Amino acid sequence: MHTAIGVFSAREAAEDAYKELVNGKIPQEEIVFLTRSLGEGAAVGQEMGATVGGFMGFATGMSAGVGAAVLLVVPGIGQVLALGFGAAALLGLAGARAGSAVGKSAAGKDEIASTPEEKCPEDVAFFREVLAEGRSLVVVRTESDDNAKCANEVLNRLGIGIQERTPVQLQMNTRQIGQITVVDISGRIAVGEGSVALRDLVRQLTDGGQRHILLNLHNVGYIDSSGLGELVKAYTTVRNQGGQLKLVDVSKRVNDLLQMTKLHLVLEIEADEATAVQSLRTAATS
Repeated sequence: MHTAIGVFSAREAAEDAYKELVNGKIPQEEIVFLTRSLGEGAAVGQEMGATVGGFMGFATGMSAGVGAAVLLVVPGIGQVLALGFGAAALLGLAGARAGSAVGKSAAGKDEIASTPEEKCPEDVAFFREVLAEGRSLVVVRTESDDNAKCANEVLNRLGIGIQERTPVQLQMNTRQIGQITVVDISGRIAVGEGSVALRDLVRQLTDGGQRHILLNLHNVGYIDSSGLGELVKAYTTVRNQGGQLKLVDVSKRVNDLLQMTKLHLVLEIEADEATAVQSLRTAATS
């Protein structure tokens, strides 16, 4: 499964990205649109109607249920307008209708007020942090390589990111420091072979019993939307198996991207390898 993440300062830019994705033949069921609600009461209905109406006005034949936006109540953030299958899951929410509906959707249906699940995976924390900062999100999850490439191009071009200038193919080498696995990465973590290779390597390490992993990103000059998705997925995979994954010695250009997307608030990042190794050893003995 490929995951491409687009972060947008303006809701209008996120809406433009959504429209371009659909026009690019990305199935609506593979796209999730999330943005904070700025209105209250009746204003929320107008806001939702404008957002969904804009989507429905440009596209025909949208999948059943995809065009019915819902209003999610996210603890610590407030109301979030959501469009697309799996929106609540991305925010770690469980939908509930009875007694907790907060109004009507643009289609006249009950909206969904949601409550937090017991666990909040790290990728959920990332999505929440981005929304809390007042930014909008478009997330594409697809099994298709072609759809992933199309989504990646659109989200990189219209969303917050850095321009690609590093044509170097991804290379990864692993080494051991005691029980800690260090992965030295150079080149690009991008849609296609790059992001898939990182995913496969992390899976191989965890399947082999490795639970303490450092990703050295000093020589990584470019990460695209799919690469961001893979970093979040790798971090979550290792954490869910009781381990730790940290980024170390991150290059300036990649660090700028992590700062802009607020991903630095979710992932564990250390300035250098020695500090990261010591922190993992301390955690293992505590």
